[in-house]
Amino acid sequence: MKDKVRKGGRNQAKAADGVSAVGGPDAAGAKQHEDASFPVKIQGAGIEPFELQVHGFWLVQDTVMTLLSRDEVCPRSNMSLALAGTALDPLAELQSLKGLKPGAILRLVEEPYTALSARLHLARVLELLRASGPQDALREGRSPSILETLTQTADSSLLNGKSLKRSSSNTKTETASQDGALHENLLPGSSERPLVALLPQSSQPEAPGSLRDLSLSCWNPAPGHRKLQGDFLYITVVTMEGRRCDITSFPKGFFLNRSTEEVFDPRPAQSSPVCHSFTDLLCHISPAFKLTLTTLKNRSQIPPVERLPTPYPTLSWLGPPCSARTHKNTFGRLGLDEQAAAQAPDWNEELQAVRDLPQRSLEERLQRDKALLQVNGAFVRAVMQGAETVVDGFVEPVNGNADDPAFMWGGLFMSQGAASAVFGGERGRRAAQRLEFKGVQAYSDIEHLQGLHTLPTAVVDYRGVRLSAQGLAPGLEGSDPDQAAAPSSRGLLYGINAGPQESPQRRRLLELLAQAAKCLSLQRHVLVGPNDHKVPLFTSVDAQGLLGADGRFYILDVFRSFPADANFCPEAETEVQTVTEEEESNKSCAEDQEKKSCVKEGWPENYQSASGLPRSFPHGLCRLRPELVQAFVQHKHSQFTQHVRETLDENGGFEECATACDSRAPDAVRAACKEVGSVSDIIFEMRFNPSVFSPEVSFPPGESKSTKLQERLLREAAAFIITHQIPAFVEFCLQSNEAPMDGESLKQALHQRGINLRYLGHVITTISQSEQKEQLRHILRLVIGEIFTRSTRRVFNNFLQGVDVPSLSAAVSHFLCCLLVPHFTPIPVLEETKKKSRRRGRVAGASESTPWSMLAGAELWNLVCQDAAETYNISDSLGSNPNHLVEHYGLQKLSLLREFCLKTGVQLRLRDYVLDNQNKTPIGPDDILNIFPVVKHIHMPTVDASKAYRAAQNFIQKGLLDQAHEQLKEATYLFGRVCDDLHIEACYCHSLLAKVAYVQGKAVEARSVQLKAVVISERVLGFDHPNTVHQYALLGVYVFAGGETALAQKCLLRARLLMLTVHGEDHPYIATLDSCLGLVLTGDQRGKFLQNALRLNTSFFGPLHLHTALNQHLLAQWMCSKGDYRSAMSHEKESLAAFTSMFGVDHPQSLCSKEFLCTITKQAVKVERSLRQTGADGVEPPVECLTPTSDNILEQIALVTGIRSLTHRDGLQEYRKKHNELKAAVAKELGFNVTNKLGASETVNGEEKSSDLETGSRKEAEDGGSPAAEKPSEGRQEQPVEDTSVKGAATASVDAHAVEPPEVKGHEEKTDAEDRDRAASDTEVKIVNVESEVRAAGQTAESSATENGEMKPEMKCVSDEVNGDCDVPESPSNPKSKRTWADVVSKANGGGGVDTAVSKDEVTANGTAQK
Repeated sequence: MKDKVRKGGRNQAKAADGVSAVGGPDAAGAKQHEDASFPVKIQGAGIEPFELQVHGFWLVQDTVMTLLSRDEVCPRSNMSLALAGTALDPLAELQSLKGLKPGAILRLVEEPYTALSARLHLARVLELLRASGPQDALREGRSPSILETLTQTADSSLLNGKSLKRSSSNTKTETASQDGALHENLLPGSSERPLVALLPQSSQPEAPGSLRDLSLSCWNPAPGHRKLQGDFLYITVVTMEGRRCDITSFPKGFFLNRSTEEVFDPRPAQSSPVCHSFTDLLCHISPAFKLTLTTLKNRSQIPPVERLPTPYPTLSWLGPPCSARTHKNTFGRLGLDEQAAAQAPDWNEELQAVRDLPQRSLEERLQRDKALLQVNGAFVRAVMQGAETVVDGFVEPVNGNADDPAFMWGGLFMSQGAASAVFGGERGRRAAQRLEFKGVQAYSDIEHLQGLHTLPTAVVDYRGVRLSAQGLAPGLEGSDPDQAAAPSSRGLLYGINAGPQESPQRRRLLELLAQAAKCLSLQRHVLVGPNDHKVPLFTSVDAQGLLGADGRFYILDVFRSFPADANFCPEAETEVQTVTEEEESNKSCAEDQEKKSCVKEGWPENYQSASGLPRSFPHGLCRLRPELVQAFVQHKHSQFTQHVRETLDENGGFEECATACDSRAPDAVRAACKEVGSVSDIIFEMRFNPSVFSPEVSFPPGESKSTKLQERLLREAAAFIITHQIPAFVEFCLQSNEAPMDGESLKQALHQRGINLRYLGHVITTISQSEQKEQLRHILRLVIGEIFTRSTRRVFNNFLQGVDVPSLSAAVSHFLCCLLVPHFTPIPVLEETKKKSRRRGRVAGASESTPWSMLAGAELWNLVCQDAAETYNISDSLGSNPNHLVEHYGLQKLSLLREFCLKTGVQLRLRDYVLDNQNKTPIGPDDILNIFPVVKHIHMPTVDASKAYRAAQNFIQKGLLDQAHEQLKEATYLFGRVCDDLHIEACYCHSLLAKVAYVQGKAVEARSVQLKAVVISERVLGFDHPNTVHQYALLGVYVFAGGETALAQKCLLRARLLMLTVHGEDHPYIATLDSCLGLVLTGDQRGKFLQNALRLNTSFFGPLHLHTALNQHLLAQWMCSKGDYRSAMSHEKESLAAFTSMFGVDHPQSLCSKEFLCTITKQAVKVERSLRQTGADGVEPPVECLTPTSDNILEQIALVTGIRSLTHRDGLQEYRKKHNELKAAVAKELGFNVTNKLGASETVNGEEKSSDLETGSRKEAEDGGSPAAEKPSEGRQEQPVEDTSVKGAATASVDAHAVEPPEVKGHEEKTDAEDRDRAASDTEVKIVNVESEVRAAGQTAESSATENGEMKPEMKCVSDEVNGDCDVPESPSNPKSKRTWADVVSKANGGGGVDTAVSKDEVTANGTAQK
């Protein structure tokens, strides 16, 4: 891409570079860094002098790293800097060096090599020679970037004449095809899903050959007498000219020796120079290598965001079309990779050393975050490589346990874990590994908790085997489990088996665990230990606290840190109570009866009969998600506040109770605490006992009351999922046009609401019982598909265990054919062997049938259905064959194939597959290219960048776009410093920055930034991820605004192609894309897309919805441009009926539609008269005013996609006027003088803006605090732009006031009994037609209570979400609201981190204000 990002950019060596990739300084908030920059001149080391922009805060070693990454210096290494002949200290800051000023000359000095640095230099040379080609990413299983195939043009400096001519002809062909008809598979109604179009051929040339071979010489290692003379390595090179050379590596560099294959002669060859850089010597030997090296260096002009490796692998389920042709010599015989693997790093020490880095300044925090990301990324790559090595059988287990083998490889401890009957066998073992990883993530995410450490952890699935990988824990290495030593001598300070101890170290560890328990809402509890002694715990019963040999505190075995899910613990319902009954046998029969009755305490009425819960589950480790715990706490807090308010109202009101010196207020709080289940009697505090409902746990008699309370809370929390969270998720999907598109986005949406995937069967039940079942068919389709693929994955894991390595490709292809082809009959192996034996040169197959080859489609389908019934409690939903899923739910077999490959790591060859042909095998062994490890890893935080991103979201909520723009530029700068922008949050940040820039009129900047966001999404999330679909659609808007209609069409068609592959055509977001295509395309194709969008919107949202009304209007507008006024009148009548039904007859939007309908009618009458007078040939062309202009189309497409240009709204000023009038009236009544001042408005660039909007919002922010913001998560979409974005494709702009909750510190909450009345903000719905822009404002009455004569606004503007979610967040202190603050906290944020919403029942955004 020519203008995607600036040339050069950042990479790992340029971490400290503050130059923007978007143009100019990367962050205005980082101006202090930019102000300290100055140029210096670089000379020496045999390179051409050049100028480098440096920063005063850089260290000398940072400058060296930056220089080594420059094209002028690469791949040189082992260099130092000198100033005026004096070597510089690598750890000194540039600003502290005397004599260093702008324009100073710094010299690069070549330092002597050591044996290690010489190998590192060769590794840098190999990295350059292994330059990735267009097919390398696919071959290695990485998701490629496709955007450059749409945007990049041929560069004459990189292409020869023949390639340039071919590129020009291709450009002409594309232009011609762009003007002509679209491919049929992209038109509405097409059922073809070609896979080849997903990964078009890259326009970048393949890397040219540099050397025929590069390897270690057969004369290695150097003999003793040559070692004493400095020889490190002997390297053999075969050049492209066919010349074989032997090269010696020694401290001064490299030289050509006289050795041959038969004779060892280490003396330097005649006329051989000594070169410090290995490439300089190769250029001297081979002219072809010199030419190739120049080409390779020019290839590095590709933007860093496309070239640099991602921190974590992103799996591509499609590989190259022909894998054999893409394999190339990687010079692996040089032996550098093997030596790196042999040097096993101490992953734990590396991670803990980085975590202990100082965090005093911004620069220190950025360096720490970057180092954390690099160490964790290297750890994840080592885990993937280790999993392949272990499962492929190259590593012997270190223990003799065949049921639980453990392996040591590359500094990793890898094991499958023991299958325990208590936890549910194999399913329980896998669940324990996953929960251990989640527990480590939870403890790692606790901010400001220094001193409590966790081991580096990852879970990897490869070839049906799940391995848990961890770094080695210090303190355990020297312990001998056979010795009867005290636990403290082994470093065990905490745990059920630690025994009674007392030491300063133990007290410090308990303090850390208590802080962590408070952050995780875990209750301190007491259990009965092995020797019947009482053990106080702050964690689950399995957790252990260690004092490592390095002096650090570690917590291990945290897989049961989260509370148990009572919905799936039926056998544990009475076990805890039974233990208590046995220990308190002297209790009366009445108390026993009470115990039995309290077993059901916490379940709603008729809960079991309505939901079928609690029930058993295949494993015994069902735990609640932390998101659910947070949402449930907010829900209970709302109940607590409501109970306090009602109690005080019954006893005289809040003011009277607060001023009276009696016990009414404390009693109300105590009663509310008891009612909601608070663990404290005086304040609201919710804690959960993770050991409750654990079958092997015993509580002492004194814990009976607390245990009963915990059981009640866990039952309420479990029921909360069924009664609140699942209905809220279904309602969100019902209102949003950006609902989940595939299994990954469905999982993310459920997890953000705290809903585990084992509830998928209950989601189906909720949808089936809904009156809008037909409108939720796309969600039902996703849920059924997710159940199918997850059950299939479990069957596939067991299937692979009986397959030997040579048969893996054939077995996997056979499994897929049985799965996706109905009535597939396997071909006997003997017959297949006979066919192969007839082919000359082919290896014959096995001589006898294997168990996997006898698997039939019906048998496999029965296994999948059985697993689905056991896990998700569904019966007959999957039918008897895959065609049932296609016919009843509209599932695509291609989408199922994609989901299966992504979940199992299978990579398929890129070609079109026909999955309905029963006569021919659709997937053969040659189509299975590879099986890659699938890793679940810890996500490291980007603290300062995320804070800047959330600050920008808060500014957007308040309508302060200038401040938001600055914060977003600051965030992108920080993301670039930490992760080179290759991070999911960096993608959301860039996308939001593009939106803000666009609504500020900076279309060029928006285009440039969005191009980068698309590339990040493709590489970090995947080329066909749902977020990539959204990013392509937004990019289409921005390039269309710049007049690039052809590129806009390509982007929107690319988004539609991905959407068709991922989900299919029956999805609300297809309607959004089709509306956009109907606006940017020409000819009759526009009508096809607009009509399809209308059909989908009518089907999903009904005829009386804004999406549908907008589509009717767009179709009427298109009909007018074609002169079909009769059809235009029909569509505009439907649009008018919808607006009238939603807003009323007198609403401005209805009046606008009515006016447009009158215009169409007049034109139709005029045309009819002309027909009668002059005949058909005399029809005059359409009136120009009824043909939309490019500006109209641009505004409409921005409206459809959720983007809106900033406009002044009279409704906001009217609301402020009424607010100030009311405030003045109250103040006058109380005797205060209040100045009533309304800010004037100004017009900028043709758009009206409120001049006091920013100051007013800032003042409100100072009075009421900052809006609550959720912590960003991986799968979340970017935050919509307040006052600029619109809901779905309907609302042009909305005046609303964001809900700003009072801060809750810990679990304390001040009760507030002020009277609250609703204040509805002004709303404006705007649809652009050919004549005018319509503004609508709906207002509701507002009244407020005063206190001490002052108005106390606590709530501000509520912005629309791009994803269409429409939940009204309410403050916890308002008990009369139907929705609770917990509903807001728990709901999945399809925006970007701050939950902002509008009412579900209204089109307008109604905010609530308290004075």
